[in-house]
Amino acid sequence: MKRDSIYYQIFKRFPSLIFELVDYRPEQAQNYRFESVEVKETAFRIDGVFLPPEGATPRVIFFAEVQFQKDEALYHRFFTELMMYLNRNQSQYDDWYCVVIFPSRSLEPSDTRTHRIFLNSDQVQRIYLDELGTFNTLPIGINLMQLTIASEKAMAEQARLLIERVQLESIDALPKNEIIDIITTIAVYKFSSLSREEVEAMLGLTLEQTRVYQEAKAEGREEREAEMLKVTVPLLLKTGMSVEQIAQQLNVDVEAVRLAAQENTDK
Repeated sequence: MKRDSIYYQIFKRFPSLIFELVDYRPEQAQNYRFESVEVKETAFRIDGVFLPPEGATPRVIFFAEVQFQKDEALYHRFFTELMMYLNRNQSQYDDWYCVVIFPSRSLEPSDTRTHRIFLNSDQVQRIYLDELGTFNTLPIGINLMQLTIASEKAMAEQARLLIERVQLESIDALPKNEIIDIITTIAVYKFSSLSREEVEAMLGLTLEQTRVYQEAKAEGREEREAEMLKVTVPLLLKTGMSVEQIAQQLNVDVEAVRLAAQENTDK
């Protein structure tokens, strides 16, 4: 399940969601802009930066890191990237906060001492999605995030209940169709082997061919194609076929075949 892509879409459409997770709520929370930014002259990329709107006072930048796998170097990397960004963009902010989101406490790096100056400050907040509370008692935005960590069995039921809730409640933060679109996207990633019709039946509603749905399915196809090429290309190369012949035989781009061949050579 490509949670990075899911969270990018959630935060891009619903940037004020980050403020539902933390105690700090700026007056212009609805107008924040979510971006993925690259720190120039380095190999670093910060996946989640919430930039204040024009004219905001004070100008507070929020950083978000979503971590769904164990990575003992996470805090070393994240705080390095954060400080580099702040150093290079000193004229763009007056203050900053950051939020690190884990599905559970068990995935947090074991070393929380080295970076205690950050972790123990009021500028850094760690969120554990499985400790936020009961699913049906939380804000809809939080429920969206919890869907990403639900088991397949629980996710189907929770998604249906959330869709019913969205359709019944008055919601100001995001149009109802946008929220349902996000729920559908999460379901598509979670149940990548199901057809659109099967996903619709599972969720209990009929959907149009939305942009988000098409992007999710396309990404799933690309991942499956890449895995297939990793296995197939080396075997065909051994038969004496050229990269161009393999691309024609498999009906894929020549560049994709070259990449698969290079990965095999590098092993």
